Amino acid sequence: MNVDTLTIPGRCLVMGIVNVTEDSFSDGGRFVEVDLALAHARQLVAEGADMIDVGGESTRPGAVRVDPETELNRVVPVIRALHEEGIHTSVDTMRASVAAASAEAGVSMINDVSGGLADPEMFAVMADAKIPVCLMHWRTVQFGDAAGNADHGGNVVADVHQTLDELVARALAAGVSRDQIVLDPGLGFAKSREDNWALLNALPEFIGGEFPILVGASRKRFLAGVRRERGLEVTPVDADPATAAVTAVSAHMGAWGVRVHNVPVSRDAVDVAAHWRSAGAYHG
Repeated sequence: MNVDTLTIPGRCLVMGIVNVTEDSFSDGGRFVEVDLALAHARQLVAEGADMIDVGGESTRPGAVRVDPETELNRVVPVIRALHEEGIHTSVDTMRASVAAASAEAGVSMINDVSGGLADPEMFAVMADAKIPVCLMHWRTVQFGDAAGNADHGGNVVADVHQTLDELVARALAAGVSRDQIVLDPGLGFAKSREDNWALLNALPEFIGGEFPILVGASRKRFLAGVRRERGLEVTPVDADPATAAVTAVSAHMGAWGVRVHNVPVSRDAVDVAAHWRSAGAYHG
């Protein structure tokens, strides 16, 4: 399977988030039971999601890593059940063992926020799985939570380009095919507010590269800050309108996919962008 298998012709893919966790920053504890996670996933698909991203370990600021068995027990049953229903899934994991078990359960993509760096066996598992993989930028001393601002050498855009190139080289060397690679600039992961906006401003540079780009801005703190700057009290959910705006712009620019919590508003944004982009075919 390659990325083309998952790509949606004519528009940006919408990846709905299902956190099977107790402590994710916006919905922790809501879907930790398998039945609840499955019901939520089905609802997201009904609302327009093309793929479900299943995660069993939070990376919110202050999060503590769970043990491998707990993570496995959280995500594999959900992935297996959704696969049996014909629903594409990705597994949000930094562990090779979880990625391998998810591949056996029928997952369609491995989504590693560490870019393959948190587990020395991950690139080999990715190659063996022969399915699409998403490599994300995250510069950190210790993979655990996304808090803190890393040193990007004074130029976060250049750092993300260089690091993603290095991750691609390592994946290819391990045997991952070029047509199986998706890249994610890593918005919100050890990046300042200014870093995140700089990366969004530079998004055309990434989209114009060889590999498809996944944008994961949903409910991130820098988007909640849009309202906070106006003196408003905000929760992560209050960032959904700003998330939809990022979705619309990213989709219009040609992003391969967006990873979101609130599927209906972002699916609307994606569809608007698709109509906007295609309108030139009917002009004149």
